[in-house]
Amino acid sequence: MGKKLEYTPNSRIRSALRQLFLRSRERANVLKRDNYSCSKCGKKQSKAKGKIIKVECHHKEKINWDDIIKYIRKTLLVAPEKMETLCKSCHKHETDNERKIP
Repeated sequence: MGKKLEYTPNSRIRSALRQLFLRSRERANVLKRDNYSCSKCGKKQSKAKGKIIKVECHHKEKINWDDIIKYIRKTLLVAPEKMETLCKSCHKHETDNERKIP
């Protein structure tokens, strides 16, 4: 087994985002809206034995994973030097102060 990376790999970020999407209300609403049927050919999702058909949600606009991951690294998964450990009340105080800044 290799040395553990000091940062979260892109594959793990992408996987977490994919899981978020798969469990999202937006995705569920699209499937429900389209009656679990393909918008192109009309095939309906089925779990019947021997006739399993799966439908998926497709983004009409391309997802630019590289830009999303770069943004997450820039704002959320920053270097340790850009973070500090705070107790819950101090963290709330800092966060509240940040929100007040125009």
